[in-house]
Amino acid sequence: GAGAAAMPPPWLAQRILALTDSVLILDKPAGLPVHAARPGRPSVTDWLPYLRFGKRRDPQPAHRLDADTAGCLVLGRTKPALAELGAAFAARRVEKRYWAVVRGGPLAEAGVIELPLAKTSTAATGWRMRADPAGQPARTLWRVLARGPETTLLELSPETGRTHQLRVHCAASGWPILGDALYGPRGAAGPLHLLARFVAVPGASATAPVPEALHAGFRAAGWAGHDGPPPPVLPGLRLGGVPER
Repeated sequence: GAGAAAMPPPWLAQRILALTDSVLILDKPAGLPVHAARPGRPSVTDWLPYLRFGKRRDPQPAHRLDADTAGCLVLGRTKPALAELGAAFAARRVEKRYWAVVRGGPLAEAGVIELPLAKTSTAATGWRMRADPAGQPARTLWRVLARGPETTLLELSPETGRTHQLRVHCAASGWPILGDALYGPRGAAGPLHLLARFVAVPGASATAPVPEALHAGFRAAGWAGHDGPPPPVLPGLRLGGVPER
């Protein structure tokens, strides 16, 4: 758990996109892992005690979101809510839409990628995911939102939730996500142009704004930049102190 030293960053309260009695949806910044990866590196879980808002327990993430991916992260605020969310994700009753800027782009306007994925690991490069007929089934729906001279803005809807699914599916299709150092061309530099743009779970939904760091890349892919005003900070929201043990 977080010690008293792990004070929440001031932006945390501004990044709460939705709050119901059972669900909290957080706009996770890129580069921040959900779970503690290694000592000394902050993660979302460090600040869960400050996101209780009157509940007795810390909220818990209901699904995974890559450290490099910004956007909507769903947390359950109670044990029953977490169980219900887990069931909804497992039964694919959750609507997830990602926005991605890819190099090049598909010729068609919409389509489906079905490509099973498996984890592979080498001592030299560590682990990654790869397309493997014997792997776990993975399915992604996609459609073109806008096109630029060298890049395309896609909306991606994963029907399965495999690790790095969208990154591998785009790369295997011949249009890797911009800034993907793992699956894109050699020497690809970040940031990763992938945003968990929208999520709808039973009883709650949210849309994450395009992060400032991705604006230039999104505009170059034809995004008009109309993101609307930033989501309002929910009224009266104050990050809670950690109750005395």
